[in-house]
Amino acid sequence: MQLTVHRGSDRLGVQLHPAQAPDAALVVIFPAMGVPAGYYTRFAHSLNEAGLGVAVADLRGTGTSAPRPGRDSRYGYIELADDVAAVLDALAEHRAGRRTVLLGHSLGGQACVLHLAREAARGAGHSVDGLVLIAVGLPYWRAYPRAQRLGVLAMTQFVNAVSAVLRVWPGWGFGGRQARGVIKDWAYTARHGLFPAHLGAQPGLSQVDLPVLAISVDDDQYTPPETTDHLIAALPGAQVHRDHLTTADASAPLDHFKWVKAGAALAPRITAWLPVRH
Repeated sequence: MQLTVHRGSDRLGVQLHPAQAPDAALVVIFPAMGVPAGYYTRFAHSLNEAGLGVAVADLRGTGTSAPRPGRDSRYGYIELADDVAAVLDALAEHRAGRRTVLLGHSLGGQACVLHLAREAARGAGHSVDGLVLIAVGLPYWRAYPRAQRLGVLAMTQFVNAVSAVLRVWPGWGFGGRQARGVIKDWAYTARHGLFPAHLGAQPGLSQVDLPVLAISVDDDQYTPPETTDHLIAALPGAQVHRDHLTTADASAPLDHFKWVKAGAALAPRITAWLPVRH
């Protein structure tokens, strides 16, 4: 089943994978940069088999979301965070009477954290019951193992420079085609290790008080465990359960993207962690 969420001139596609039980908890997935929602179908089915309902939202300009980012695309992290709220609102009928958990991967996880922080900064109660982060961190260059640091700094700032000159990131070997505002905010986190001040999220990060399951994975070329730890350190009020998935656990190779094939290993960890209704 497919939903369309209208966001001004943008349209967000949301794929639904219902659970058999009408009161099953709903997991709402926000993907990594440039990764379409369909990539998570196998993982969604593993969660279904564990008794969970699943919705997967395409980020702006990716997959079934439209239009593709162009030179006139002005959105950045604020809009991605607000898209999280819009998707949750659009799922209101499916969420009624059920626990709702956000699950973010990479950029999608950052958008979820920003949504919760902006929500907390406004003094609003949280709209979900928990947050799962898988292969999510801030790409702060100093948080990487020493041998990778300068390479990460150079790569992230090169991508930002190209997107500034071309007014869009063409997706040359990384991240898919992206609006320059998204790249600008992402590159800022790589330089400074925190979200840009204009997002208004920094005061709310310490006020996020939800249960959080943060899972890093073996051989993650973009988000090693140190970057996950750097991000969750900014959430001192959250009840964080820190976990790590190894190749032995998954019985298969892992990296920043391959973990989606390890649903059989991840689903029990998620169901065991599930918080009570917020």
